[in-house]
Amino acid sequence: MNVNHSNNTITETACKVTDEICLPDSNLPRVVIIGGGFAGLAMVEKLKHKEVQVVLFDKNNFHQFQPLFYQVATSALEPDSIVFPFRKQINGYKNVLFRLAEVEEIQPSSNSLITSKGNVNYDYLILATGTNTNFFGMDSVESHSLGMKDIRDSLNIRHMMLQNLEQAAITCDEKERDALTNFVIVGGGPAGVEMAGALAEFCKYILPKDYPEYPSSIMNIYLIEAVDELLSTMSEKASSKTLKYLKDLNVKVLLNEAVSNYDGNEVTTKSGKTILAKNLIWTAGVKGQFPNGIDEEHIVRGNRIKTDANLKVEGYENIFAIGDIAALISKDTPKGHPQVAQTAIQQGKYLGDSILNIINNKAIKPFEYKDKGSLATVGKRKAVADLGKFKFSGYFAWLLWSIVHLMSISGFRNKLMVGFNWVVSYFSYEKSNRLIIRNFKPTSSQTKESGQYES
Repeated sequence: MNVNHSNNTITETACKVTDEICLPDSNLPRVVIIGGGFAGLAMVEKLKHKEVQVVLFDKNNFHQFQPLFYQVATSALEPDSIVFPFRKQINGYKNVLFRLAEVEEIQPSSNSLITSKGNVNYDYLILATGTNTNFFGMDSVESHSLGMKDIRDSLNIRHMMLQNLEQAAITCDEKERDALTNFVIVGGGPAGVEMAGALAEFCKYILPKDYPEYPSSIMNIYLIEAVDELLSTMSEKASSKTLKYLKDLNVKVLLNEAVSNYDGNEVTTKSGKTILAKNLIWTAGVKGQFPNGIDEEHIVRGNRIKTDANLKVEGYENIFAIGDIAALISKDTPKGHPQVAQTAIQQGKYLGDSILNIINNKAIKPFEYKDKGSLATVGKRKAVADLGKFKFSGYFAWLLWSIVHLMSISGFRNKLMVGFNWVVSYFSYEKSNRLIIRNFKPTSSQTKESGQYES
């Protein structure tokens, strides 16, 4: 309902209650987008000021810039510099609404959704719910380790790291101190590589200043990868250069190794190796997440939803999937498109145009992904870049990585905060204040609940 401030009366025509969720009354087609990640927001930008009513649902009230989670985890950035409120994002978009709720079930037969706050109807439904951490059924690993798919995960990693370093300064038990100061990162993709590099720089430049009571050599960083190379989706040159960078930073890289168990104190690999560590960060895999209601026959490997060439979910006429959960299986993409930000953004933009064409009875073209290249950083002045035929590394790759990521962050204030922090860190190696705001105790529920509705 709306309150008329001029005469303090409530007008019934301005909005209506639709099974508990209030939405403005409109004759325009209603496009419901579940998930405010890269894909969902890219579509919102395409549909703003158009002849549709857009309703964005998310369990959080903010967008998260996932590529920089590792910097929050290692105290390089504060969390508020890489999150941005949805309502601030859509301010001025008269046809776009945001509702804070978790969508629990899709009911395709009635074109409706059941959410944690009530029900809502849709004309077109867009699933952009992203992924969460995949522990591949290893319950013990999931219970004692942390993923990195949510800003809360990043803060949990930060608090875990700082608490363990503080405890290491207290204990006189050498074995216990080793476990507290050993860090294991599982997964040699961009997230794992960047996390390992950031921890190595923390060890080299921050640890001696904050913890002079013991040498920085006490902190060991292990990166475990199941295949025989790092950054397997990038070129061989990028992989080998990354390996060199990490070794130069004293990261212990274990290739062709897979974790089989972790009890919170000791990591065990399939080959029988054991590593004493109370810090395990899991970046080795993701799986799609979405509300109930999609037939299992349309769900493929990685818990992704199979779509046609127009990103329409197979078996449904008005339900679409974009971003990390969408699996467009074709001859050219037998495993679907890569689960990266540029895919999500391109699919969001494409589907925004397509929905408008569908509404106006115009033909739509199949989605075509344009690979703009890949970037990964291993630390200050150390990065790798694959841009088509151009493959390079070092300072210029790191500078390009920095510019691309800085320009991609939502909000001028956030860009300014991140840029300022990076400049300070570049000249001083200093990071933000390393504060333990709350006591962190790992539980399996914290890993299971993170990362929802972000693609």
